[in-house]
Amino acid sequence: MSMLSLIVFLPLAGAVVLAAMPAVGPAVARWAWVAVSAVELVLVGVLWVGYEDPGQNALAYEQQVPWIPGVNSSYHVGVDGLSLPLVAMTTIVFLACAVYALRQPDRPRIQAALFLFLQGVSLGVFVAADLILFFVFFDLSIVGMYFVIAGWGHGNAARSALKFFLYTFLGSLALLLGFIGLYVAAAPHTFDIPELVAATPLDDSPLTGGLVLAAIVVGLAVKTPTVPFHTWLPPAHTDAPATGSAVLAAVLLKMGTYGFVRIAMPMLPEAWRSWAWVIVAIGIVSVLYGAFVALAQTDLKRMVAYTSVNHMGYIVLALGAAGLVAEGAEQARSVAVTGAVVQMVSHGLITAALFLLAGVMQDRAGTYDMGSYGGLAGPAPRYAALFAVGAFASLGLPGFSGFIAEFQIFAGSIAVAPVTAIALPGILVTAALFLRALQQVFTGPTEGRSPGFADLRVRELWSVGPLLALSVLIGVLPRVLLEVIEPASAALVSLVGR
Repeated sequence: MSMLSLIVFLPLAGAVVLAAMPAVGPAVARWAWVAVSAVELVLVGVLWVGYEDPGQNALAYEQQVPWIPGVNSSYHVGVDGLSLPLVAMTTIVFLACAVYALRQPDRPRIQAALFLFLQGVSLGVFVAADLILFFVFFDLSIVGMYFVIAGWGHGNAARSALKFFLYTFLGSLALLLGFIGLYVAAAPHTFDIPELVAATPLDDSPLTGGLVLAAIVVGLAVKTPTVPFHTWLPPAHTDAPATGSAVLAAVLLKMGTYGFVRIAMPMLPEAWRSWAWVIVAIGIVSVLYGAFVALAQTDLKRMVAYTSVNHMGYIVLALGAAGLVAEGAEQARSVAVTGAVVQMVSHGLITAALFLLAGVMQDRAGTYDMGSYGGLAGPAPRYAALFAVGAFASLGLPGFSGFIAEFQIFAGSIAVAPVTAIALPGILVTAALFLRALQQVFTGPTEGRSPGFADLRVRELWSVGPLLALSVLIGVLPRVLLEVIEPASAALVSLVGR
């Protein structure tokens, strides 16, 4: 078994063992979850240290085994500079959630099994090098998250979980339609991702290529989510448990944007170039709409949920700009793609931390309503300090990973299409909404639900702290991440420009 297969199937095996053994005690189940997640992180660390760029349209740590030979689909896995950072971010976020949940009393064995299952299938999406394999893992992640929201959520959790499932499942059907279109157009017929990237099967038929791209883009846009497909996201986040929200924002939303860079852009380069302005426009609308609607929220968790629409909009904007092929613009387009991938990692770390911190509010006082608090920095200084760090990281302050990402996104996009500068006020609005939240909840006299609010406990510090520390590390020393991403971004830009 290859290293990648071990990384995908170890948490799945852990999930099966925990689910099949009702005699396992709560403490054992929780620590088993932490142990498996820690081993996963070590394995991914070994992958990262040994990683060498495999070159254009090639994958490192590749493994291919025949699976469904009748349709030329195989169990094919591998990573490159676009997927390895997301694999690493996924294992980090799941370990943070495992540590955060160490004291949670509600059915810990089933919860641990479900999150390990979700971790395995999420990693499967990022390492899949076959469209059917990608689709299987993509769909299973929807099922896992449905049960997390419905089983451990609060408020209207059952309704929000159903809405999430129906929306994203409908999106995945559109995605499957696009995959079948690629398969039919390819000669010989295949679902293998590197083969389809090399063949670009629909370059000669703009109409069919545009329709297949539309199906794939709609499927991925629902998961991302971009405006107007975002309406499932705020209720899902608001009613999900803190760990569920962290995984949903950090990992599941990235499956949409990752699908763009892995499938839509390199396989349908001509269609991507033709529709690049439309994708740029969707990105700009998502950035501005997400920021302004977040500004109007009084519920902290809904506010952070809408900032996700804003942050994912930056990624879509950059990937659209990468399709605007112009003389001498290759470097700028490559910078935009690099910024988009850094933003995927950065948003994952920061937003997971913010959702875990929001979960502390629910645990202590039973509400996310910002008007119910005041002067919280008095009784909970550690909580206030970490929340402030998370807020400043999220609004893209220099010294954090978000700045590196947004700077590259705008440097690359504005160089290719100066009109993308109209998305810049999104950063200003994000700054305003986070500063307002900090002011309302943490400053002034201690009132409302704030008196007696217990400060962060050790497990909460050890789950949120490392996520924010990594954001600072990337912000100060971005080369570690950029050295992995930049060659893959350059390769993707040359594939789109064919």
